[in-house]
Amino acid sequence: MSGLGGGAVRTALAVVGDLLDRVPDGSAPVPVMGRPVTGVVHHVAAALAWYSHDLAAGAGEVSAADLVARPDAGLGTTSRSLAAWGEVLARTLDGAAPGERGWHSHGVADPTGFAAIACAELLVHGADVAGAVGLDWQPPAEVAGAVRDRLFPDVPAGDDPLADLLWATGRLALPGRPRRGEWRYAMRPPAG
Repeated sequence: MSGLGGGAVRTALAVVGDLLDRVPDGSAPVPVMGRPVTGVVHHVAAALAWYSHDLAAGAGEVSAADLVARPDAGLGTTSRSLAAWGEVLARTLDGAAPGERGWHSHGVADPTGFAAIACAELLVHGADVAGAVGLDWQPPAEVAGAVRDRLFPDVPAGDDPLADLLWATGRLALPGRPRRGEWRYAMRPPAG
């Protein structure tokens, strides 16, 4: 994987897919999200679908529909949907010119911003699921570090990029850093 683009999304999708394959019960609660595992997976799949749409639609907000989960969709189906929407986003990113921009509620972003928020959704919510169901899980530090650096330039780099990312999104406290109560992605493309 080099940089934040379709390859990073595919890498994050693969490690989340491996995690979901080990989840014993899709109806298990994920307290930090207030929904079961299948609901968290649907949330991430819908986010990736929207990121594809938003980058392709341009810098103005143009949403006119919602993606609604089917109540009968189990974890296997929801996981396959996540993989499909992730691949749609990866292909959108692969085909996007660096100068393209898309709307997001946290600000207009370039393709690297959309790749970063997709990876953030996958890694942060993957950690939410792993913690809720008691599974060991460690995604690639390279992806977590790239996401931290792109979306949270104010966050100092520690020894564990995933822990930094979880701290940045208000999931945990770190030594010398109390848990964040509020946070926001830095969507604007970096200068230079």
